[in-house]
Amino acid sequence: MPGPEREAGSRLAVVVLAAAVLVVAAIVALDRDDPAPTPTAAAVPALATPTVPTTTPDPVLPRRADGFGEVLPTPPELVDRRRTAPDVLPPPASGGYEATVAAVPADVLARSTWRPGCPVGPDRLRYLRMSFWGFDDRPHTGEMIVRDDVADGVVGVFRQLFDARFPIEAMRVASADDLTAPPTGRGNTTGAFACRPATGQTRFSAHAYGLAVDVDPFQNPLERRDGLVVPELASAYTDRSWRRPGMITDGDVVVRAFGALGWTWGAMFRAPKDTMHFSATGD
Repeated sequence: MPGPEREAGSRLAVVVLAAAVLVVAAIVALDRDDPAPTPTAAAVPALATPTVPTTTPDPVLPRRADGFGEVLPTPPELVDRRRTAPDVLPPPASGGYEATVAAVPADVLARSTWRPGCPVGPDRLRYLRMSFWGFDDRPHTGEMIVRDDVADGVVGVFRQLFDARFPIEAMRVASADDLTAPPTGRGNTTGAFACRPATGQTRFSAHAYGLAVDVDPFQNPLERRDGLVVPELASAYTDRSWRRPGMITDGDVVVRAFGALGWTWGAMFRAPKDTMHFSATGD
């Protein structure tokens, strides 16, 4: 029979071997391409209203005396901007143009800019869901609020834009936060109703009546005679001779479609030149 020393040595060898097996198993486990563990709900940020994905945050621009940002060069990654915002609504099931017109649901009204004192009541507003063509060359579904008497016409305009595959980055209902956010152009949202004054003025904008639509604001900025550009990072798009996707040009499908409704294009204003803007009121 083996002596005590031999038995102890055998037990030690077994322990060492078992430890080695565990180490090897751990190394193999680390080298495998197993998927990462599913994060817990506490580790996943709550889903907020989707915004346009950006590789870098918008810079904080020095403020002018009027409160707007100074006109600085557009960041290189935005000089030819071709983004599509994350989907908020399911894309059209048919893959083609789809649209609905309805009274504004209470939850949509609550997250919009409407409040008592706006120049149009909720009963005169309509909630549109419409297909649009993204910069990713795919169909998406957007939302918009307009006044009841122009709803069908606006739906027809965006049908023409969809058929022409005119690209749109995002289409959603403006919120109160949007009205107070610096107008850098992060969201680049095509939209209509916004209960606010006209830019730089005290009177209500045509948007506050649901009678104006802005299309791809970043690609089609507002320019004032004093040098102001809105969105503030879109100065690269003041060169209208360099044609890039999403830009509106005289005689194109966007101008023709709104023109057929009798709407005015803001690029035709004496001042400011507002190339994103179309209105039923002429202002």
